[in-house]
Amino acid sequence: MTIRVAVIGAAGRMGSTVCQAVQAASGMELVARLDAGDEISPTTLAGAQVAVDFTVPAVTESNVHALIDAGVDVVVGTTGWTKDSYGRVRTHLASPEAAGRSVLIAPNFALSAVLSMRFAALAAPYFESVEVIELHHPAKVDAPSGTATATAAAIAAARQQAGRDSSPDATETDPQGTRGGLVDGVRVHAVRLSGLTAHEEVLLGNPGEQLTIRTDCFDRVSFMPGVLLAVRKIGEREGLTVGLDQILDL
Repeated sequence: MTIRVAVIGAAGRMGSTVCQAVQAASGMELVARLDAGDEISPTTLAGAQVAVDFTVPAVTESNVHALIDAGVDVVVGTTGWTKDSYGRVRTHLASPEAAGRSVLIAPNFALSAVLSMRFAALAAPYFESVEVIELHHPAKVDAPSGTATATAAAIAAARQQAGRDSSPDATETDPQGTRGGLVDGVRVHAVRLSGLTAHEEVLLGNPGEQLTIRTDCFDRVSFMPGVLLAVRKIGEREGLTVGLDQILDL
């Protein structure tokens, strides 16, 4: 059975790569390419069963609601989601009009990044200190990255469940904010540098030892196996799924 796919944000760097991956994949057909200014409707989606959204944080939530209303399942790689925006999608999916629809939102589709996030959460309770550094190209519009936010949240949850205190930090003054941001109490630092694509380091420390977990994606094709897996699996899940790990049986 062929899965008919629409790509939202098709003219962008990630969207165009998704289009190429879908066209090259067995059992898939690219039936629609939509971009900024294009209406999302059953007509423009051209019979798609699954839509893949790689747009920008400012429009991705409204796109998802429009796609649900248009009767398709949705795979989302755009970051910038919050607890409230997740909640609004859950509420929409629970409505009678959206019965049977599925949405998967993943902060990262690279398998190395998904595994790194899981490894970091497993290791975090065993270390006194932990900080996250994410490194991306300078065209990225949001900081910290969705991957770093998800990583820090998972670390914080694991440490809280284990009864671990927050990382020690004697800093009293930092007028320039050089210590980075806080995500659920975990320090996150964002680097924007020409030549980078998408990279993350999790630094974990105890007295006398350090563990570094690092993932490097040098090309956007690294995300495509995860995107295609999500397109194939989304129809098996009803409602909202957050994270590619949920369909990897980790």
